[in-house]
Amino acid sequence: MNIALLGYGKMGKVIEEIALQRGHKIVAKIDKHNADESIDSAEVAINFSTPQAAVHNITKALNHRIPVVCGTTGWLDSLSKIELLCSQKKGAFLYASNFSLGVNLFFELNKMLSKLMTNYDHYQVSLAEIHHTQKQDTPSGTAITLAEDIISNSDHQSWKLSNTAHQGIPIKSVREQEVPGIHSVLYQSEVDDIEIKHTAHNRKGFGLGAVIAAEWITNKKGIFSMQDVLNLN
Repeated sequence: MNIALLGYGKMGKVIEEIALQRGHKIVAKIDKHNADESIDSAEVAINFSTPQAAVHNITKALNHRIPVVCGTTGWLDSLSKIELLCSQKKGAFLYASNFSLGVNLFFELNKMLSKLMTNYDHYQVSLAEIHHTQKQDTPSGTAITLAEDIISNSDHQSWKLSNTAHQGIPIKSVREQEVPGIHSVLYQSEVDDIEIKHTAHNRKGFGLGAVIAAEWITNKKGIFSMQDVLNLN
């Protein structure tokens, strides 16, 4: 499979290594130094660019009828525009805030727990995430997904970047050196706590998931998620 990498930072290099190990070919590496490199020979594009470059990169690939797998977060105010373009071009687009298999299982566990907790309003829910200092968006896209899934399965109405829950589910964000990603969901009461947590040890899980998604989306049409790839629906 011929792959175009839209973004060639740390994640792009991890994806390249995994893709080559799985027998694929990298035919383009798009970043700020070579933004005009041709992607015409690509069968799929994987976008892990900056939030500022994401919409341009995805648009370019969809206009070339190339399926796109996107893991960049922090640009979702333009998601509906991209989904409309995908439909107009009869293309294929898959966005995930996190491609790790473990995180996607964690998402499902979070949904189940939030449903269970709806009858126990003496518990206060909060989220926390820790990432490396180079991460450009706060809170993380994964934390936002966790919060939105809780909202969808409970009486909570919103989330807030805060340490206290005056309004909305509070999300605490911390940036430290060389932390691939830690996410936790905490339900606290006067008598006990219930907590679920996912800790990434390196970026390989994210890269492998992205390559698996790229393998899966080839020759498909539509808008998809990792739930489709992992058959979690």
